[in-house]
Amino acid sequence: MPNNPDPTEFEPIRIAMWSGPRNISTALMRSWGSRPDTAVIDEPLYGHYLRWLPDYARREHPGSDETIAGMDCDWRSVTNNLLAPVPGGKPVWYQKHMAHHLTPDMDHGWISGLTNCFLIRDPAAMIASFAKVIPNPTADDLGLPQQAELFERERERTGAVPAVIDSGDVLRDPERVLSALCERIGVEFDAAMLEWQPGKRPTDGVWAPHWYARVEQSTGFAPPRNETAVVPHRLSGVLDRCQPLYDLLAQHRIRG
Repeated sequence: MPNNPDPTEFEPIRIAMWSGPRNISTALMRSWGSRPDTAVIDEPLYGHYLRWLPDYARREHPGSDETIAGMDCDWRSVTNNLLAPVPGGKPVWYQKHMAHHLTPDMDHGWISGLTNCFLIRDPAAMIASFAKVIPNPTADDLGLPQQAELFERERERTGAVPAVIDSGDVLRDPERVLSALCERIGVEFDAAMLEWQPGKRPTDGVWAPHWYARVEQSTGFAPPRNETAVVPHRLSGVLDRCQPLYDLLAQHRIRG
């Protein structure tokens, strides 16, 4: 009789979901965190990114001082940890990342050890929302240039199109899109991803009190809002830069 395989011999899947701000990234982290087989980590490179920013830009981010003081800000040790054993010995590690946290001074070799996926949102809606907090964001602040660059690099490296999901599609039909995402990346879909308990999580970032009030009240994905985003005229150039990058990624998005 053959020996049963030792589960410790199997390499866990480390899912890096690269997003931009004011997306459904935290709700998606809640979704994956509802799975009993999955550990999650919340924007592990945020401290490094904030420390890299010039002082005037850092001050625009709510809770920046507490965030820098409360987490590892050395990208080398952070990224080493992201490739280390998964917390709790779980077979899936969902890593919520902001693409703009990939600063120019970082080496990106560690990214090849992850299953890289992309969460996108209509840039007009993202800009209109983000500008309420950071009044004059650049395209780089929104992460779309970094997402597009990483997408192309991963497509060339792997010879396959990386998984892309659009927040609007997720909100319209979360079961369909998340099932298709799981199939694409080789993880069995779990219906637990569709709902969760409200409240805080010990895995939430230090910045949660400034950003997570709505998601802390949620118990699942909310239906999409039927409203037209109004981009301030001063940011029309940012939209012009972001729209073709979004379009490039959106043509590859999973529709279920």
